[in-house]
Amino acid sequence: MRRHHDDEVHEDEIHEHDRGLSHDLPVLARRRMIRLMAGVGAGLVPLVGCTADDTSSSAAADSPSASSASAAGSAECATVPEETAGPYPGDGSNGVNVLKESGVVRGDITRSFGDSAGGTAEGVPLTFTLTVVDAASGCGTPKRGAAVYVWHCDREGGYSLYTEGVADENYLRGVQETDERGQVTFTSVFPGCYTGRWPHIHFEVYGSLADATTATAITSTSQLALPKDVCDTVYATEGYESSVDNLGRLSLESDSVFRDGHDQQLAVVKGSVAEGYTATLTIAV
Repeated sequence: MRRHHDDEVHEDEIHEHDRGLSHDLPVLARRRMIRLMAGVGAGLVPLVGCTADDTSSSAAADSPSASSASAAGSAECATVPEETAGPYPGDGSNGVNVLKESGVVRGDITRSFGDSAGGTAEGVPLTFTLTVVDAASGCGTPKRGAAVYVWHCDREGGYSLYTEGVADENYLRGVQETDERGQVTFTSVFPGCYTGRWPHIHFEVYGSLADATTATAITSTSQLALPKDVCDTVYATEGYESSVDNLGRLSLESDSVFRDGHDQQLAVVKGSVAEGYTATLTIAV
């Protein structure tokens, strides 16, 4: 099994991947400085999530459809905390910039592309859909033509481009432009749980695909949380052995990122190990 550069930390220490906002302030400062130096005048704005009254993350959900955004308009529209991108964003603010590479605009992020080693991330299939809507309209209007960049760890907790053993890969990263429903859908694998962080998926929202692929004018940065019951089921399968103990030491309430409130970041997930899972989350900018 791959070992992270900080595998020798004590069990009660927070993993270096994401120690929360206070730990990553230097990273965020570098991100802002880089964007300012690039001539970007727009600052970060709050990210808003729209959820229905029943926020049970494992409840059955309808397949993504044109009704998703309109349904959000009748649900509560609440601000989601702006979150750290962590040390491994791959957007040029902390080392390598995958956003400018040909091939990063894609729906299937399970495979590496371009000049990478060409590997494929293994794990339980996960397809997740983010619906971006306009906060000014009360979350009732889809944001067509925006762009979303997503990235997450593999089933062993490693991040492509950074973690030893997968530094030559760029899988589990991708960008898409939102469609007329304000949606982007990515085909991936269920991420593992590494020491000190609740299972999650990072995302950045951009005003346009051009902004995303030039890594400029970022609108918002946040994280999607995955529900415990589904995580428990997935982590009982082959390849996720280390995630069982890691998750057992955590809760959403103790996680360094989600402990200040996770209702607007907890995805609705359905499916099975055999058939794969789907996750959905509506966000507003």
